[in-house]
Amino acid sequence: MFGYVRADTPYLYIKDDNLYRAMYCGVCKGIGQVCGQAARMGLSYDVTFLSVILHNIAGVDVKIEKSHCLTHCIRTRQMAEVDELTRRLGALNTALVYYKYTDDIQDGDKGRGKRLWFKRGFQKVKQTYPEIERIVRENLANQEKVEKAKTESLDRAADATANMLAEFSDYALGEKKTSATHNLFYAVGKWIYLIDALDDYDKDVKKGAYNPFALAFQATCKKELLEGKSGEDVRYAFHALFFDIRENLSQIHFHFNRDLSDNILLRGLPATTKRVMEGEDCAKNCKKKNRK
Repeated sequence: MFGYVRADTPYLYIKDDNLYRAMYCGVCKGIGQVCGQAARMGLSYDVTFLSVILHNIAGVDVKIEKSHCLTHCIRTRQMAEVDELTRRLGALNTALVYYKYTDDIQDGDKGRGKRLWFKRGFQKVKQTYPEIERIVRENLANQEKVEKAKTESLDRAADATANMLAEFSDYALGEKKTSATHNLFYAVGKWIYLIDALDDYDKDVKKGAYNPFALAFQATCKKELLEGKSGEDVRYAFHALFFDIRENLSQIHFHFNRDLSDNILLRGLPATTKRVMEGEDCAKNCKKKNRK
C-alpha cells in the first residue's frame, strides 16, 4: 500500500469529506490500540479507504464522536470509534509498513532506523492477528520472487499485491465476502501496484531497479513510455482495470450510503492515474498529505 488511493476532493460531498476524515482518525486510533502509539506514524489513506468500504459492505455501522488524540490534543475532532474491523485494519497497516522498511533495508536503502518504530507493533500483530501477518508475508514473498525473475508481464507482476488485498478482504468480510468483493479488491490491488510502478518509472530506470513497464516496453523515460503505441497499451491496461472495478462494484450490496466509496473508486483512482501520467510526483505529494 503506497498512499495512492485517494478521494477526488473537488467532487466530494461535505458529509463524505467529514466521514473520510473521521474514518482516518478511527484507523489511526485502531493502530494505537493494537500496535502501540509509535505505529500510528505509518497510517495511510489506502487503509482508510479499506475502512470506509469494508464497513459499508459488512454492514458495520460506524459511530462517530468528538474526541481528542495525541495529534489533536487541544481541539476535539470528529473521530470514528474503534471496532474489531478497525483494529484488523490497524494490524494490516502496521504489517505493511514493517515489511516495506524490511524490503528497503534488503535493497540497501536507509530504513533500519525507521523500522524500529514499528517493530514492537509488528510483534503484536503476529501475536494477535497471525492470519493478517501471514497474508502480508506470503504475498510479499511471492512479489519478491516475481521481481527477481524479471517478469515482463504486467499482470503477473501485479498479481501478488492484488491477491494480498483480495485475501485480506475475504478475511475481513467473513461470511459477507462474495466473488464480486474478491474481484473488486483484486483489481484495486493490481491498480495500486501498477500505478506505483508507473510513478517510479524514471527513478527505477535510473537505478536499474525492477519495473515491469520498463521491461515490457523498453522506454528510456516515462515521457517516451506514454507516447505512441506503448502509451496506448499502458492506458488500455488502466482502462481495463477501471472497467473491472465498475463491473464488480455494481454487483456489491452496500448497507449504507455509497457516495464516498464511489467517489474514491470511480473518480479518485482515474484522477490519480491522470496525475501520474502527466508527471506529478504522486508518491511524494501523498506522503505530505498523509502527515496533515
